[in-house]
Amino acid sequence: MKNIRIGTRNSPLAMWQAETVAAKLQQLGCETEIVPIISSGDKHLDLPLYAMGITGVFTRDLDIALLQKEIDIAVHSLKDVPTQLPENVELIAYLERDFPQDILVRSSAAKNKDLKDLKIATSSLRRRAFWAKEFPHTEFTDIRGNVQTRLRKLDEGVADATMFSRAGIERLGLPVVYEELPMMISAPSQGVVAVAGLSENVEINEIVRKISDIKTQICVEIERDFLAVLEGGCTAPIGAFAEFNENQIRFVGRLCSLDGKNCIETDEIFDYDENKNFGEEMANKILDNGGRELMDEIKKSL
Repeated sequence: MKNIRIGTRNSPLAMWQAETVAAKLQQLGCETEIVPIISSGDKHLDLPLYAMGITGVFTRDLDIALLQKEIDIAVHSLKDVPTQLPENVELIAYLERDFPQDILVRSSAAKNKDLKDLKIATSSLRRRAFWAKEFPHTEFTDIRGNVQTRLRKLDEGVADATMFSRAGIERLGLPVVYEELPMMISAPSQGVVAVAGLSENVEINEIVRKISDIKTQICVEIERDFLAVLEGGCTAPIGAFAEFNENQIRFVGRLCSLDGKNCIETDEIFDYDENKNFGEEMANKILDNGGRELMDEIKKSL
């Protein structure tokens, strides 16, 4: 069987994700080769994500490698993947979601501080806004880099605490003490590893689709449709989480102003119907309930 070249960012977490995909393909009898590629998002660690002026900051270089046929497939954290993909690039597989939640990790010096008194390091507009919704007087600072880099910066005193996707900590098996944050709503498709490929590579894509989890795919497509209709990309505080249970979907979505003071939410359970675009429906409910004005306000502020 043909050797499949797997493109990935070169961070430890990204390599773990690529190795997981490789192992699943090897179980199908494929030969695999992992090709690490340094992304623009990893090169400019001094800039917060929202200041870099582009969506897909962590996926663009892998898209280019795909289109130039340097790799056969690209492995991503799905939450980093824009809802608009380049022509001839498509998502072809979604691994089963593991840990979608946001978690809080404190510095050793801030173990006993109240949540409202913590100085928080995050470059995510969503995490800032959702945290400020609960704790409006919080001081924030930017932080960039992979999981290990951010943990080191926390130890060096950049802030009292920072937030991670629980998936990043769990997948790397890091011995980190963390707190769950039930007031946070995950980024759309957080906790999901996805595989992108070229539309024209029919044979490879058919093989890769065999490792995809259908329930995860249904949920993340709803979340990404919700995001696409709200026109959030990576530049607005938008959370979305869909859960599939016995042919029913529970969907929780939120759009917040940058300061967290104005939030519009939806929390619904509905029967799944493959012919309906539930993400679009949920997004339109948000837009019709003040979301259009809120998105206009956010766009003017950025």
